[in-house]
Formats: sequence, C-alpha cells, structure tokens
Amino acid sequence: MNSSLLLGATTFIYLLSTALYLGFFIFRAQKPAIIATLVTIIGLLTQTAGIGLRWIESYQMGIGHAPLSNMYESLVFFAWCIALFYLIIEAVYKNRYIGAFAMPFAFFSMAYASFATEISQRINPLVPALQSNWLIAHVVACFIGYAAFAVACGLGVMYLLKARSKEKAKSSGRGKKEAATPEGVLDLLPSLKDIDDITHKSILFGFLWLSAGIITGAVWANSAWGTYWSWDPKETWSLITWFIYASALHARFTKGWGGKRIAWISIIGFLAVIFTYYGVNFLLSGLHSYGSS
Repeated sequence: MNSSLLLGATTFIYLLSTALYLGFFIFRAQKPAIIATLVTIIGLLTQTAGIGLRWIESYQMGIGHAPLSNMYESLVFFAWCIALFYLIIEAVYKNRYIGAFAMPFAFFSMAYASFATEISQRINPLVPALQSNWLIAHVVACFIGYAAFAVACGLGVMYLLKARSKEKAKSSGRGKKEAATPEGVLDLLPSLKDIDDITHKSILFGFLWLSAGIITGAVWANSAWGTYWSWDPKETWSLITWFIYASALHARFTKGWGGKRIAWISIIGFLAVIFTYYGVNFLLSGLHSYGSS
C-alpha cells in the first residue's frame, strides 16, 4: 500500500459521493443522502491517510517535506480542504442538498490531479525557493481560503437557480403562496435567505484565510528573494482576487448587498481563484512558475 493507491482510490470515492448527492437531490431519496455523507467521510479519511503516507514516504526517500510543493500535491490538498469544509457546513446547517453543489469541486480537483504525468506525481526534492518553514503556513492558509470560495461558488449557483425558479413561478400567474414555493427539486434547497447567509459566511471565512495566505506569502518572499512584494503575476492575481472578495464584503456591510449580486460575485471571484491558482502557472511566467512542475 502506498500513497498513490490511496489518493487514486479517493478520486473514485469522491465520484461516488458526487453521484449519490446528485441522486439525492434529483430523486429526493433519503437513503442515498445518508450513504453520500458516509462515503464522503470515508473519502476524506482515505485522502488524509494518503497525504500522511506521502509525507512519510518523502522522509523515507531522504527528501522530507510536506506534500504541498507542486501542482499535483496542491490539487490533492485543495480537494481535501473542500471535502472537509463541506462536511462542516453539512453538520452545522443539517442540509445535504448542498453536497450536490459542493462535492463536484472536490471530485474534479482529484480527477485533474490524476491526469498529472508520472513525473509530476513523483516526490521530488524542493527547489531552493520552497525550502522554507513558511511553505506549510502559506499553502495551507491559501487553500483553506480557496476551498471556502469553491463552496461559495456552488452556493452562488444554487442561489441563482432557485431565484430563477421562483421568478418563473411568479410570472406563470400562480398565487403568492404557490409562487413562494415553486414545485420541483429546487424547492428542496434551503431558502434564498439561508443560501445567501451561508454564501456570505463562506466568503468571509475564505477571505480571512486568503488574507493570511497573502501575508505569510509576503514574509516568505522576503526571506527567499529579499522583498515582500515584487508584482509577480501570481502575487498580482492574488491581490486582484482579494479585492474582488473584499469589495463584495464591503458592499454587503455598507450597502446591504445580497442575493443575486453576492451570488454572481461568488462565481466571478472563484473564476479569479482558478486563474490565480492554475492559469498563472501556465500562461504567465514569474517567480511562481515552479508551481506547474
């Protein structure tokens, strides 16, 4: 048994979890929902064991570093953060329908990681820029924030779908009572007010962690390159992403923004996250180009 087998199994476990949550959402069957939660927990535990074993394997190879140093390892950790964050939300809000909009992100992250080349999946020595005690703090902080933004994006899609359903119900000429509770699977989702509240809290949580990630990254940059900020493409896009979410939170606190506006910002913000995390590595060269290795 090695880490690759455990992480490979995690991909299929998250696929099963996603299918069960979607089945629960579409067919309104309670049994798949309970099984989906159990499968997600099993997947998270399997992935935790895989990450831990990969860390141990690196020490056995005489390399000895946290499995957070390249695109493959970061994708695996990203999926782990999403699954954990979703399970916490499910436990707090007692609603499994959110899983149909959150767990696909964890599965796609693991699926993309599985397409990495054999060279990318190997445990390799750290390049000099990554040989710092700030590595774990910076990467963990950023990816906890990214995971919260991924779930917020799913919630934003959920909000827009339910809002559109209610608008169609009203335009169809039904009574106010009927319009308030449109028929169909979307009626099973939390209320628009609850979705908006969870989305806001997810964005706020992610924003705090992203801020911590940028700060620890600046300290790390100073120790590695002698400057806190160099306007590297990854740094610049991290700042752009930070401003998108900062603007959303500022507008909510000062002008009471909510509903569709926050839903759309959660989606746009996550697109910025994806470009910051993935696009910059392959489209723009800079100090963070090692992230694509």
